[in-house]
Amino acid sequence: MRAFQEAVEAGDFARIEALLADDVVFTSPVAFKPYPGKAITAAILRGVGRVFADFRYIREIVSADERDHALVFEAQVGGKTVNGCDFLHFDDAGKIDELTVMVRPLSAATLLAEAMGAQFEQIQREAAEALTAAENAARP
Repeated sequence: MRAFQEAVEAGDFARIEALLADDVVFTSPVAFKPYPGKAITAAILRGVGRVFADFRYIREIVSADERDHALVFEAQVGGKTVNGCDFLHFDDAGKIDELTVMVRPLSAATLLAEAMGAQFEQIQREAAEALTAAENAARP
């Protein structure tokens, strides 16, 4: 999806969040359990934006029905080059309802895990604030 690619490369996290379904599920390359929900997924992606440097997509692969996309990327983390892929699935409304990330090599994935671990308190705080704001907005 061109809109997602452009938003990620521009670091436009408001646009990225707008493309996510409320029930999106994020599967991390460094965590065992997936993260369900828009608030936590958006917060994780903002954390990744703080950790990665020189991020760029280099290839896109699209399924015949255009509901599945694989976006191959390169970035830097802790002075190491990371190669990876974002796997996106789109729901009937055209929103991202599944986002799975894979990275290599192991040495870069380890650095990514450490860097994201250092971000996780802030990520959890951002997700909680977003959930509170959404709940307050839903109240009459």
